[in-house]
Amino acid sequence: MKIEKDRVVRFHYTVAEAGVSEAGQEPLETSKERDPLAILFGHGNIIPGLETAMEGREAGESFGTDVTAADAYGERRDGLSQRVPKKHFGEQKLEPGMQIVLNTNFGPRAVTVQKVGLSVVDVDLNHPMAGKDLHFDVEIVEVREASKEELEHGHVHGEGGHHH
Repeated sequence: MKIEKDRVVRFHYTVAEAGVSEAGQEPLETSKERDPLAILFGHGNIIPGLETAMEGREAGESFGTDVTAADAYGERRDGLSQRVPKKHFGEQKLEPGMQIVLNTNFGPRAVTVQKVGLSVVDVDLNHPMAGKDLHFDVEIVEVREASKEELEHGHVHGEGGHHH
């Protein structure tokens, strides 16, 4: 069964910065040590460039693909800094360059700590992978039809997916 809109796809991925020497480079992120990621294909649940590269493939396939920053997490935008009261970080020991997830009015957001003051913390709201061209190694584990409920909700239920 081929990957197409409204199908559930379970896959493993490893992502690294593209164009950076592969030798000894740590991946930025990988799913290898945990369950495969499960998505409802064609619903914007993953970055556009990766969705495009997966279309038409089948379970059992493995492939590598480069995704430009524009088709991944977008270009870095200047001026996306925000000063946040330190109390919002709880007891965490904060250091510049640290990446943490901050709960915002729009849900959890990955931010990078820029500067730590006595009572405030300056954070960069750009996604940590913004402005980076990425290389993905992907292994398609399963492709199946989505259930009616999954289509109504716009996401996968059950193993590797969403639980209500």
